[in-house]
Amino acid sequence: MKKIAVACDKEADLFIRYWEKGNHAKVFSSPLSSDKKEHLFSLLFLKPAQTYEYEIVARHEECESVISGVSMFGTKEIPLEIQEMVMPADMQAPLPELFSKGFSLIARRDLPGQVYIVNAKGDIVWYYTIRDAGFKVAHFTKNATILSIVAPLSYPTSYGDEILEISLAGDTVFHLKKGEKGLDKTIHHEVFYNNAQQLVTLTLEKKVVDLSSVGGAGTDTVTGDGILILDSKGNKVWSWSVFDVLDPKTDPHILKDKADWLHANSLSIDTDGNYLLSFYLSGQIWKIDAKTGKLIWRMGRGGGFTFPKGDEFSESHAVHRTSKNQLMLFENGINKQRSRVLAYTLDEDSRKAALALSIELPVSLYSERMGSAYQVNDTSFLVCSSQAGAVTLVNNAGNILWKVRTGFIPYRAEFIDSLPSYP
Repeated sequence: MKKIAVACDKEADLFIRYWEKGNHAKVFSSPLSSDKKEHLFSLLFLKPAQTYEYEIVARHEECESVISGVSMFGTKEIPLEIQEMVMPADMQAPLPELFSKGFSLIARRDLPGQVYIVNAKGDIVWYYTIRDAGFKVAHFTKNATILSIVAPLSYPTSYGDEILEISLAGDTVFHLKKGEKGLDKTIHHEVFYNNAQQLVTLTLEKKVVDLSSVGGAGTDTVTGDGILILDSKGNKVWSWSVFDVLDPKTDPHILKDKADWLHANSLSIDTDGNYLLSFYLSGQIWKIDAKTGKLIWRMGRGGGFTFPKGDEFSESHAVHRTSKNQLMLFENGINKQRSRVLAYTLDEDSRKAALALSIELPVSLYSERMGSAYQVNDTSFLVCSSQAGAVTLVNNAGNILWKVRTGFIPYRAEFIDSLPSYP
């Protein structure tokens, strides 16, 4: 990225034309900066170790005029320690056209925290670094920003104490720390905007419970999970806790699991606006009423849905509805030491689940924890096998079409079909 500042005597509408030196036939343009005296342009997605030429252009009502001579700047090589974090892709041609033109978002939870956007060649086309905190989870928003949970390593795995949103130009769009406004708890595993442009995240909930009736102490602490909704300024709008709908004493494993009772690991919005919440330790997916907080249903181990024999899932991550209205998840598969991509068709009235898709991943892509799977097109899926340190594109038959290796454990990988101002 290159930032270029331009000062004018009066308000003007400006943009920058730029091109690789020696290749003036392929000219790119920055977004227009309108009605300002002071302009700051961010030229994104530049090739590393390359020389560029550029000129400043003013836009008038019916014409454009170049108001500067041609200037030059050079870009640096991507540091080797960053290049080694995402290795060039192994691919099987032909790739789906949508994927070949798209990108993948991958985040690093270690220090330094980094977010990478890579193209179908596995080249890093954009990255952002935080030296003293890790990106516990990162999401590409419809406004082309990166929304994330960040925290130092004193917070384990996917837990954090800050919500940070940055633009592709590296500017801070939103930043809220634990203890400020409505962010009154540790958050984890999930953050995104709902349709009302409110922030949705998971919280860590602690409750003192009398477990003496099941062999515990009279004042035991149980750690559970919750949902927190904040407005665009960070004020609390709505909150929910697992303790609102379930008594921990009813769980026969509560004494063993009280320090991390159910372990919520993903949250998404169903087609009807209610929440889908997955729990790793209980092997269940819950549907929560977004207005009342009522538990609508549970599916999975000991839940209310029936499955054809052999079609059940075990541990799940990244649970969400697809464009086909199927419930998709990444199954860790501890019982078989084999991970799968699964999708179900649900009859919510009769509480029946039918397996619509099952892709068994190779043993080399087994991930006991973490992981994600998202549909790219009708026949291909972007899969993050976290503990294998791999992000792959697989088809319905389980064939690997594309793969990158990472020098860290990626929590998820997300597909981006296009980037604004990408040359």
